[in-house]
Amino acid sequence: MIFEHEIPVGSYLYFGESAKVKRSIENDSAQLLEQEGYQEIVTPLFSHHQHESVGSKKPLIRLNDADNHEVSLRADSTADVVRIVTKRLGRSSDVKKWFYVQPVFRFPTTEQYQIGAELIDGSFEEVCSMSIKLLSQQNLNPILQIANIAIPKLLNEKYNISLEDIKSMNIEAMQNSGLSWMQKLIMIHQAEDIDELEDFPEDIACELQKILKNVDKISYDKIVISPLYYAKMRYYDSLLFRIFEDNKLFARGGIYAIDEVRAAGFALYTDACVEKIIQKGENA
Repeated sequence: MIFEHEIPVGSYLYFGESAKVKRSIENDSAQLLEQEGYQEIVTPLFSHHQHESVGSKKPLIRLNDADNHEVSLRADSTADVVRIVTKRLGRSSDVKKWFYVQPVFRFPTTEQYQIGAELIDGSFEEVCSMSIKLLSQQNLNPILQIANIAIPKLLNEKYNISLEDIKSMNIEAMQNSGLSWMQKLIMIHQAEDIDELEDFPEDIACELQKILKNVDKISYDKIVISPLYYAKMRYYDSLLFRIFEDNKLFARGGIYAIDEVRAAGFALYTDACVEKIIQKGENA
C-alpha cells in the first residue's frame, strides 16, 4: 500500500531549511558562473539522443512522442548542451561557455539536481578549477581525484587487461597480468609516485604525463591520482576528475568529444552539497 504522502524512492523533497540551502547554492553558483563569462541554458526535459551518452539504455526512462518516436527523460545534460549550442544555436551565437541548473532522471525513479557547465574547446584545468571554486564558495573542501580514462582503455585494448577487472578494481587479476610495470601503476596515488616515467611503456607514460602537467596547474591541497579509474560515461576520452568525501560525490567532469566537438565540462551534485552543508550546520 502506498500512502498519499509518500514519495518514490530516489526522489527528493526539499522544504524549509533544505529548500533555502538548495536555492542559495544554485543562486550563488549561477552568479559566479556568469561572472566567469558563462551563459545559462535550460535544455528540454525530453531528448531523442540520451542513449548515446550513457553506457546503456537501462537507466533511461523511455516513452514515445506524438509521432511514436522514442524519447527519454533527460538522464544527462552534457550531450544535449553540446549538440544544441553547436548545431542549433551555432549560427546565431559564438558563445562557448554555457552553464545549466537542472535535474536529471534515471530509471526507475531516481532524480538528481545538478549545476553543470560545458566549455567548447575548453581545458581540463578550467573545468576542474571552476568546480573547486563553486564548492569552496559553499565552504566545502572535499578530495579531488584526477584520472585519465585513456590509461584503462590502453590497458584493455593493447595490454589485454579485462575491462571488467578494471571497472571492479580487481587488483589481484591486474597484478597477475605479467606486466612488469603494473604494480607500480597500481601504487600511484600522488604526483610524487610518478617519479620515473621511463619505467612505463611510452603510451602509458604519455598519458601519465598529462596527469602530472595538470596537477601542477591546479591549486588545491587535497589531490589524489587514480590512473586506473574508469568512468561510465561514453564521451570521456582523456583526463577526468571526481570530487568526493566519505563516499559522497560532490562533482565530476573532464575532457570529452561529442560528434567530433572537443569540449570540457563538469556537473556539481546539488543534493550532496545540500546534505553536507546541513550536516555541517547541525554539527557546528
